[in-house]
Amino acid sequence: MTAVSDEGLDIGELSRPGGVGVRCQGVVHLYRTFEGHDVVALQGVDLAIEPGERVAFLGPSGSGKSTLLTLLGGIQKPSAGRIFLGDEEISRMGERYLARIRSRRVSTMLQGSARNLLSYATARQNIAFARLAMTGRDRRDAVVDVDLLRRVGLDKQLDQVVSTMSGGQRQRLALACAVSTGPQLLLADEPTSQLSHEDRDHVIELIHDLGDDLGTTIVVVTHQPEVAATFPRTVTMKGGRVGQEGRDGAEYVVIGAEGVVHLPSHLSEQWPQGTLVRIEPEDRERLVVSKPAATNPLDAVEGEVT
Repeated sequence: MTAVSDEGLDIGELSRPGGVGVRCQGVVHLYRTFEGHDVVALQGVDLAIEPGERVAFLGPSGSGKSTLLTLLGGIQKPSAGRIFLGDEEISRMGERYLARIRSRRVSTMLQGSARNLLSYATARQNIAFARLAMTGRDRRDAVVDVDLLRRVGLDKQLDQVVSTMSGGQRQRLALACAVSTGPQLLLADEPTSQLSHEDRDHVIELIHDLGDDLGTTIVVVTHQPEVAATFPRTVTMKGGRVGQEGRDGAEYVVIGAEGVVHLPSHLSEQWPQGTLVRIEPEDRERLVVSKPAATNPLDAVEGEVT
């Protein structure tokens, strides 16, 4: 694998005024299956991501994490609720303005490098294609494609056709294309799926390095705990809702509609649906949740919700 070099690149040339915040208010999204059935992908999502923050979305297949990513990027519009990019409400924006937002402020990496790249084109041609929607002035001010590709370790693949590249090389090129416009918000759906451990670690390191250099707000969807662990904040989706969050190593559950609380996975296995629990207020900021004494004392589990 080619070593990454920062030599000759001032990443500041790519920068815009830092990242941008994102807010969801009561977001609901439904889609229709081929059989004609309506499926609720998201139900009442409330979420706020600060400018420059880096967040990893976790959750089982079908939990709504990838759907939420496409809504944040303006690729789809929610069935109900509101989504704000900075102070602008993109959930009610016309397609013309949404296209401008997507080309200038937001960049989305879809799952699988093939969906982000032109397989018959070279690395440099893919960068040029990613910048087509930029104004002539922005393109002139953007970092030179050679320097950008060097930043992701592809300086020897400048004129190589994508279809002849390895999986790791294609994913690094997809990342280079995504940041080539200097976005304020970078959204990446499973950017490390189907990569070797070495390539996975390399891509995640690049994402964090570019975040450091650009101040970009970064949201990544992943099913890999090792990837999520590199992010200061994690959001776990469960059943179309935000079920729990991790912040700086601490784990929190999120109270949903009608007071619904999703237990952490290790507790929900021990306390299955239908389990009788007792809730006692300890003080204004702490509740003690306990299960009645079991026949076998070893079966009793006690937890705290703060």
